[in-house]
Amino acid sequence: MAQSNLYSRVIGTGSYLPADRVTNQDLADRLARQGVETSDEWIVARTGIHARHFAAPDQTTSELALHASRQAIEAAGIDPESIDLIIVATSTPDFVFPSTACLLQNKLGIKNGGAAFDIQAVCSGFAYAVATADSFIRGGMNRTALVVGAETFSRILDFNDRTTCVLFGDGAGAVILQASDEPGVLSSALHADGSHSSILCTPGNVNKGVIEGSAFLHMDGQAVFKLAVKVLEKVAVEALEKARLTAGDIDWLIPHQANIRIMESTAKKLHVPLERMVVTVGEHGNTSAASIPLALDVAVRDGRIKRGQHVLIEGVGGGFTWGASVIRY
Repeated sequence: MAQSNLYSRVIGTGSYLPADRVTNQDLADRLARQGVETSDEWIVARTGIHARHFAAPDQTTSELALHASRQAIEAAGIDPESIDLIIVATSTPDFVFPSTACLLQNKLGIKNGGAAFDIQAVCSGFAYAVATADSFIRGGMNRTALVVGAETFSRILDFNDRTTCVLFGDGAGAVILQASDEPGVLSSALHADGSHSSILCTPGNVNKGVIEGSAFLHMDGQAVFKLAVKVLEKVAVEALEKARLTAGDIDWLIPHQANIRIMESTAKKLHVPLERMVVTVGEHGNTSAASIPLALDVAVRDGRIKRGQHVLIEGVGGGFTWGASVIRY
């Protein structure tokens, strides 16, 4: 039953990047051996990315999620058994099924039978997951949620396509949301438009043990850029209006870490000074659903984000999906 004046608050964050750090030069050398030309200068100028991390061959998405989740649980100072909801945002699950969330629940040793499921909204996945967990907690269904964004995008990259393979990396980020009588997640706004599905997709499926279509990521970069900048501004304004705040009230903007040009363009449209935008894309590239919680954890742990400050998160991804949340940390 819903309870009045019940909110969800972030009480812990965590993140994880695989050990294999691949610099632009490392990647350029690899691609050159395949006859594909690129360079550190070319990548940095177009994306702001300097390096990315790739999971080891035996590392699964659920394992990356496990490392980030353990950090978040430790930061929150809670017993894992108190977690009664696990949501994993991912487009690169371990299996077709069961969900990565169920696998994560087992790896954490949680035996309480709480709900666990995945959300697939690509790079908007974490924003979707936060809004979903917040709704469950505010509705009284759950009290403590583990919300994770985790990806192994290196497994769906075509390393003969320099326009996409230089952009993405692997990683995971996590937060613990807990019921509170003090406002935490102040508002959320979520949207989608399936008519744009072809501009960013991995259009393959499994049929009788065989992959039909393509198992590689495909992207129309110019179309994605134009749409991303447009919808990110709108959804950010919508979430701010729902929270009865303005961009001037935001202490930190954490956009999906996709491309520095998209991020800076969005900040300028919102009139948020660039020094108030958390930027980690240079170190890990586009980690899809993991990018926002990765950046959030970095800024919490280095002391930039402090209790009581307002944080605006926003993401846009294949589908096409987009979403934003305003959080009082």
